[in-house]
Amino acid sequence: MSTELELRHGTVGEAMTPGALTCAPDTPLRDVAGMMAHHRVHAIVVFGADDRLHPWGVVSDLDLIGAVGTDADAGSVAASPVVTVTPDLSLQHAAALMVENATTHLLVISDKGLPVGVISSLDIARALASEGD
Repeated sequence: MSTELELRHGTVGEAMTPGALTCAPDTPLRDVAGMMAHHRVHAIVVFGADDRLHPWGVVSDLDLIGAVGTDADAGSVAASPVVTVTPDLSLQHAAALMVENATTHLLVISDKGLPVGVISSLDIARALASEGD
């Protein structure tokens, strides 16, 4: 078994969590927290109020925690612009994008630009762990 930490194989599509939960920018953070807790996810995609086809931000669990004690809504704490990837992108490249953009979640989009899932740092960690098997 190799002890070197590398992603030799795999694509975003193989490791991502399918589907994406969404909300409007004016969604109260308590509601965002409820969505995260109920669905056991760490990120919610924020769409523009008038544009349900083009995501413009992502609220992560860290963004949510950072806003404790404030009267913020999803739009005011969401990381924007959204960093997107396609399912055929290598996990190595996705990991590099996370580091480059200081984010733990990337939105996975189809060739038509529609959300199909989310790839998180935990998804990449699972792929790294399985490469040692």
